[in-house]
Amino acid sequence: MTQTTITRTGAHRPRPVGFLKLHESAGWRLKFYGIAANGERPRPELVRTAELLVPTALPRPAAHSGGEEPHDMDRYGVGFVIVHDAPDYAYALYDWWAGESEIHQRIFSALPNRLGAMRPHPTPAIGSARELAVTDFERRAWLRHVLANDDGADIDAYLAERFEGEV
Repeated sequence: MTQTTITRTGAHRPRPVGFLKLHESAGWRLKFYGIAANGERPRPELVRTAELLVPTALPRPAAHSGGEEPHDMDRYGVGFVIVHDAPDYAYALYDWWAGESEIHQRIFSALPNRLGAMRPHPTPAIGSARELAVTDFERRAWLRHVLANDDGADIDAYLAERFEGEV
């Protein structure tokens, strides 16, 4: 068997990952999370850029009852955004719930010193190991408060549950 070599930029150092705010814009209710390579939180200007992109990054209208087309799914105007101030790029991952149990996503990125040039990310990436920790937490919260809740979907309880940790 051939040994696979993975080029690493250094030893893994856990980064704080945490809830920043509940953001409401363009009919969306979004949990904003932050990850930063240097420091506890991403730069405020990156968070603000991600907030300003909500109407561009997410579908409209925010809440939508599906249509005749197979990919025209229900959506509820609920999701989460992960703002990652990484060494190589600044990222904003926009995730929203559609259908009964699907997470849909769009990723925007820019060079760290060119936040005004943030555009859709040019690769089919779905997230880093750190970002996916948030996605996994959100998946479990959706199951708990929406899909497996015997009393019916409780979107407010889903929005109130938030991830904090180091990854």
